Amino acid sequence: MGARFVEWDAWTVVAAATAWFAALYLLTGAVAWLLTEHVLPGLGIGRRLDPRPVTSAQLRRELRASSLSILVFGIGALIPWLLLRHGWARLAADPPWSQVAIEIGALFLWNELHFYLCHRLLHTRPLRRFHAEHHRSHVPTPWSTYAFHPVEAALLGSVPLLPMLAHDFGFASLLALTVLSIALNNLGHGNYEASRNAPARGWLGASRRHHLHHACYQGNYGFLLEVFDRMFGSVLPLDAADAAIARHGRGRQAPQDQDSPPVRESDAHKDR
Repeated sequence: MGARFVEWDAWTVVAAATAWFAALYLLTGAVAWLLTEHVLPGLGIGRRLDPRPVTSAQLRRELRASSLSILVFGIGALIPWLLLRHGWARLAADPPWSQVAIEIGALFLWNELHFYLCHRLLHTRPLRRFHAEHHRSHVPTPWSTYAFHPVEAALLGSVPLLPMLAHDFGFASLLALTVLSIALNNLGHGNYEASRNAPARGWLGASRRHHLHHACYQGNYGFLLEVFDRMFGSVLPLDAADAAIARHGRGRQAPQDQDSPPVRESDAHKDR
């Protein structure tokens, strides 16, 4: 498969990559939505994290923004394709599954670091206007996983480039990175803690950590792991969103139509 990918023309690469990311988004989004809205609540497992309502306007906006991100990802596939075509990067030929497993583990760790660094950059003054689109979803949903500004989509989509220049990965490992990334993204954006204990710890706490990030704007910049937030002092306390949710419960905050701007940094500190 990897050898055929290199031989494709540019239009085929863009079309195939766009179809791949669209399928990932729709399939994982549908599964996550079904689990968090019906299956897990029906089984009495876990809990919804942010009770504020999600409107149809938010969902339509997330789908529109995600469609554009998918197109950006599809076009962005030309970069690794060009690296391979020009010999600046190479694919491992028929690597053993043990090597693929190690590569997937390494790419997982790199994805965590890459996401944290990009996310911190997107919260700086020069770039935060590009991150504003994603933060219009104060209450995250599985459909907000790709709801980015094109600049953010391009930045986050660059995750395989440096590893490809440093190592000859198997094509299956690089494909697995895309699946792993959106699966973890859905875990973080599901607004649902699938744990019998609250608050969940470890990787099961990823959804609570990212829910707090969306509710408070600053803090909890990591993906699945909390290690980089702890390392750089950006962990949010577990009650960080209580004030914002309480204001909604008292009727002071309008329903989440998601056409409002993201929470200001000063407001985030008030809630913390």
